[in-house]
Amino acid sequence: MRIAVLALAVAAVALSSPLIAQADQPLSAGQRFAQDAIIVDTHIDAPSLLLRNWNDLGLDTPKVEFDYPRARQGGLDVAFMSIYTSPAEDAAGTATQTAHTQIDAVEAMVGRRPDQFAVLRSPKDLERLHQRGQRVLLALGMENGAPIGDDLSKLKLFHARGVRYITLAHSEDNRISDSSYDKHRKWKGLSPFGEQVVDEMNRLGIMVDVSHLSDDAVRDVLARSKAPVIASHSGLRHFTPGFERNLSDELAKAVAAKGGVVQVVFGNAFVDPASAADTQAYFDASAKFEQEQAAARARGDKPRSEKEFDDAWQAAHPPRTVKIDAVLDQIDYGIKLLGADHVGIGSDFDGVSGALPEGLKSVADYPNLIEGLKARGHSDETIRKVLGGNLLRVWGRVEALATP
Repeated sequence: MRIAVLALAVAAVALSSPLIAQADQPLSAGQRFAQDAIIVDTHIDAPSLLLRNWNDLGLDTPKVEFDYPRARQGGLDVAFMSIYTSPAEDAAGTATQTAHTQIDAVEAMVGRRPDQFAVLRSPKDLERLHQRGQRVLLALGMENGAPIGDDLSKLKLFHARGVRYITLAHSEDNRISDSSYDKHRKWKGLSPFGEQVVDEMNRLGIMVDVSHLSDDAVRDVLARSKAPVIASHSGLRHFTPGFERNLSDELAKAVAAKGGVVQVVFGNAFVDPASAADTQAYFDASAKFEQEQAAARARGDKPRSEKEFDDAWQAAHPPRTVKIDAVLDQIDYGIKLLGADHVGIGSDFDGVSGALPEGLKSVADYPNLIEGLKARGHSDETIRKVLGGNLLRVWGRVEALATP
């Protein structure tokens, strides 16, 4: 029944989107599998884009990578909306307000299109919310712990608003943890406050996310947390030697041993060695740029804008062509290294400026991933686990261990 209803949904929006097959074309094997399986993507950056330029994501929106028509075409069931704040917003004291405003934007999207979207706060509610129709369920993941400041009580507030995982740091060290991109390593891992944050997240039932963290910080989280942890959008360093943003075999196995899951990211920067080197070079150059602009301000000179730096960098470093095989290789290796119960997907759609592998350009393309995994000999059971079953299991376990 579900496949038939979804086939009608695909046909209904076919004329509005050039990406969607015509109504008289049968679904491919990958599309049929995608419509029947539960697909959970743990990292989609739509909220940041909504604040820059409001789009009605219930309609086909070609300039972004997540919208309702393509999500239904791709079989996406649960999309974790990334509530992202930058180190600059943390320094300016605006991160808390930005996070609340992004959550407001997600709630507004649901309020305007309740037949298409609903907020998912617990894996227990998935089936109930699906009974009302073919909706995409939106969960919330906070990327960067900056919005809680130094106030643990804000964790309870953001949990009440629906946040179900927190990436403790992003591209710079913060109050909680060291970042894999930051060379300073202020805490040599988690800070004392960060240890309290992990404890409180365990108590509330918020998943602790180790993506973006330094190796020492990941080790500290694993030692501290009483619940399984996740990497919401990380690659495996086996393919990108020296790129600390991705997980080493040692740390990936430690995440799995604790019952957690590594959600393999799609972005070129994390799955392609040359692109990973470009990404690390960007953060190194960005840090140097910030130091130069601080010195300029101290001299009384007019500093250059961050946008000017980013535009120049992107012009000099255009996205590389990467095949879907780069992501399939990561998933293959992850399954062999960790077992089929500890690998999932966290695309980073709308967060990597379109630098994505061929065949994985939007939420319409999960069927291509499925067909690639099938071609490599993975069983239907394993593929279902990777698509969403593993993440839902871990989320449920974290929730069960909570003592709010």
